[in-house]
This record gives sequence, structure tokens and C-alpha cells, in this order.
Amino acid sequence: MSEIFVGKPAPDFTLPDQNGKPVTLSDYRGKQNVVLLFYPLDWTPV
Repeated sequence: MSEIFVGKPAPDFTLPDQNGKPVTLSDYRGKQNVVLLFYPLDWTPV
């Protein structure tokens, strides 16, 4: 796996959306901006 640097393109990945449908980052490249947000599950002791 390569390193990730601020200002560089994110590596391609596929994750399920809120409905379980797979979404691939490269599907949006050059079409619209994408904001990624990760947070721990609510009410977990993280």
C-alpha cells in the first residue's frame, strides 16, 4: 500500500453506501467533488 499525502489524489476504493450498494471513488473522479467523512459508531467508547 502506498502512502497518502495531503493534496494528492486519494487511492481508489469501493465501499457500501447507506443502502448497501457499492460505491467506487473513481466513478466520481472528474465529475464532481467528493467529501469523505469517517466517524466512530454512535455510543461507542472510542
